[in-house]
Amino acid sequence: MQMAKIVIIILTTILLGEVRSGANLALPFAPPPLGPAPSVTDLIFADERLAAVFPIIQKFKNLITSDPFNITSTWMGSDICNYRGFYCENPPDNQSATALASIDFNGFHLTAPSLDGFLDQLPDIALFHANSNNFGGTISPAIAALPYLYELDISNNNFTGPFPAAVLAMASLTFLDLRFNSFSGAVPPQLFGKDLDALFINNNLFISRLPVPDIVGSSSTHILYLTLANNKFFGQIPGSIVRALSNVSEILLLNNLLSGCLPYEVGLLKNAVVFDAGENRLTGPLPFSLGCMGNLEILNLAGNLFYGQVPEVVCSLEKVANLSLSGNYFTRVGPVCRRLMQNGILDVRRNCIRGLPLQRPAAECAAFFAFPRYCPLMPTYAHFPCRLPHFKNSASDVLELAPSPS
Repeated sequence: MQMAKIVIIILTTILLGEVRSGANLALPFAPPPLGPAPSVTDLIFADERLAAVFPIIQKFKNLITSDPFNITSTWMGSDICNYRGFYCENPPDNQSATALASIDFNGFHLTAPSLDGFLDQLPDIALFHANSNNFGGTISPAIAALPYLYELDISNNNFTGPFPAAVLAMASLTFLDLRFNSFSGAVPPQLFGKDLDALFINNNLFISRLPVPDIVGSSSTHILYLTLANNKFFGQIPGSIVRALSNVSEILLLNNLLSGCLPYEVGLLKNAVVFDAGENRLTGPLPFSLGCMGNLEILNLAGNLFYGQVPEVVCSLEKVANLSLSGNYFTRVGPVCRRLMQNGILDVRRNCIRGLPLQRPAAECAAFFAFPRYCPLMPTYAHFPCRLPHFKNSASDVLELAPSPS
């Protein structure tokens, strides 16, 4: 009986893991001993470049405070190229190597206080997309040293601070998207002279003038898509920046504080498909040069202080599908424009056009025209920078509609 008790005690001690020394009493069904988690020195990587970024990724992983889709659970082990959101390619300087080349966190809704120590420490990164997350802080100046980064999208996050001026020193950058953050202050004029394909900085807290002629210069940029909407850009639209943007396809300036008259040079945007400057403080007659924007499909100038006749040449644009001029002080529309109204293309509600419904009260129009208004270089407003066989330059069509001091 005494021997049976001893055997039971030994078995119980083994099962409870209380045997720390002595003979090897492990049973066939006993769990294996747990060792420490493997370190970077214990892992085997496909390339030393991947080994170099492993601790950077793990450090960033530890900073993430919210991961609703459990993305970071895949960020384990040496196969970085199969981490969710991470993509590998051969780097430009060594086609036989394998490196972390792009990151796509779009829509992951990860939360971290900063990207510092992560993005700026990835030497081979070429694309970084992190739309719709909860990253905060500012952008490290060290990103200027990333030699291959050409697409940077950190839109719809919680970034703050001034415009990340480090991007100005990035020669390879062609795509910059800072939309829907809380960046504030001035925008460097040099930004508009960079060879970017796309520049999206709308829905921030920027307050700045658009760059002036002596800063931008006369050479064209490669910007195809420019969105500055929903900020506090103020002042006039300089003719020089329009010349510099001659390749642009879409330009969105709506809901800012822009003032003054549209420059004649706006008609040089011959590749523009969308031009939206609604909800600003722009004024004056519309320049006839708008009729040279042969690819234009959407023109929005609603919610400004434009006056005079809606130029027939603008209503004759062949591709225009949406022409919004509501909320201004236009006084006349011709037969071509009236056809667009009938087709639902032209919106001239809340203007001062007699005989049309849904116009401003007469007293409101009279109060507006009680003060003289004038645009500099007025004769250019009737000039076409292109050949339009069915229209002729006529300064009187513009000048006679400008309010007089009397």
